[in-house]
Amino acid sequence: MSGTSLSCDQGVSETSEKTHTNNWAVLVDTSRFWFNYRHVANVLSMYRSVKRLGIPDSQIILMVADDMACNPRNPRPATVFNNAHQHINVYGEDVEVDYRGYEVTVENFVRLLTGRLAPSTPRSKRLLTDDGSNILIYMTGHGGDGFLKFQDSEEITNVELADAFEQMWQKKRYNEILFIIDTCQAASMYEHFYSPNILAIASSLVGEDSLSHHVDPAIGVYIIDRFTYYALEFLERVTPDSKKTLAQFLQVCPKRVCISTVGVRLDLYKRDPSRVLVTEFFGSVRNVELTTRVLDLPKCGGSRQVAVNKSVNTRSSKATKPLHYASQLPLHHS
Repeated sequence: MSGTSLSCDQGVSETSEKTHTNNWAVLVDTSRFWFNYRHVANVLSMYRSVKRLGIPDSQIILMVADDMACNPRNPRPATVFNNAHQHINVYGEDVEVDYRGYEVTVENFVRLLTGRLAPSTPRSKRLLTDDGSNILIYMTGHGGDGFLKFQDSEEITNVELADAFEQMWQKKRYNEILFIIDTCQAASMYEHFYSPNILAIASSLVGEDSLSHHVDPAIGVYIIDRFTYYALEFLERVTPDSKKTLAQFLQVCPKRVCISTVGVRLDLYKRDPSRVLVTEFFGSVRNVELTTRVLDLPKCGGSRQVAVNKSVNTRSSKATKPLHYASQLPLHHS
């Protein structure tokens, strides 16, 4: 890629379709109890994929309603597997859970999205996004027509979720959102979305169940859902520099393998999914432009240097010499 002349207020590249500067992931398991093992495996598998593709823990919010790794029924303590052959322990040694157990509530989830958190909330529990942020929001659990249950004690409706996204847009908290939900009648959760730049994917249409994939005989419960299983099978073949697109990701679970019908809502999303890389949501942002010649950079620091000198001189009459930059590694003479 050849270089171009830049002015002081221009970006590095004008040729890329990318319109964002950072990526975040919000991964939510809303279920409790041992028989919902697969929902924890779902969300931890997605967590493993986004970390492998470059999103750091500081930009991942992980909400897990129950800790299957330490459940007394787990025959393999401190592990969570997403396949019957135990190839990958998705719990691993470096999982950072931000909201655990009874912290996974509708109120905390909505406050997280909208930024309406108490001042004492630690940084690790905040979604510190801006209008340059692409956000992957993945949710799994038990749902119905127009709602998703949280820990079998409360539920979030599709209207509440849509309004939370609109608050995010009005407060400039995102550039684009990729919303993925794996639950029964999942498509009902995106029906009321009305905010721009949201691409929504659901594991099942209204009136359909979202089915699990297989049982691990050693554990005695289903360990992953069908849509997430095939989504992760696709993501395992994606690398940080991959050219795979969202259009390809939308085809990962046809009805012959998913049993349910995958729903997609594209009317709010302004870009063509075939021109959007999977890593624009599942990976990190590396805005690098290669050039074969020297860039003609303007001298932007002159006016700022004068301003700095002037402000220093007004504060102290002793500062008569102009400021200059010291070498990072000064030479020491004997």
